[in-house]
Amino acid sequence: MTSQIPEEEFFEQVADGVELPSALVKAPSKLKSQIYSMLTVRQAATGPLASLTQTKAAGHGLCFFEERVRMAPVGERVKSLNICRVCHARVLAEHVEKAPLYWPNCPYVKFQKP
Repeated sequence: MTSQIPEEEFFEQVADGVELPSALVKAPSKLKSQIYSMLTVRQAATGPLASLTQTKAAGHGLCFFEERVRMAPVGERVKSLNICRVCHARVLAEHVEKAPLYWPNCPYVKFQKP
């Protein structure tokens, strides 16, 4: 008969055997950008995103390009698309560490900061 360690005790034993680095290591900005992009793709796959009109009305900031789409004479369906998928800031942020991005309210800009 095999004895099993309770799950909580098992994980405590595993955690006790792990040595943590002395200094906190931050994730690279490219990795943060890639993770954010994948999360937004997965979120969009589950259904329509909140429209840019709704997002702004809720008090959230929009980046330069999102604001232009929000003001455009197009339907809310278009304003619910993930505009970041076609933005050059996303591509640059996913491929260049500390990319030179400066637009206000762009999530990819926030990932470039130390």
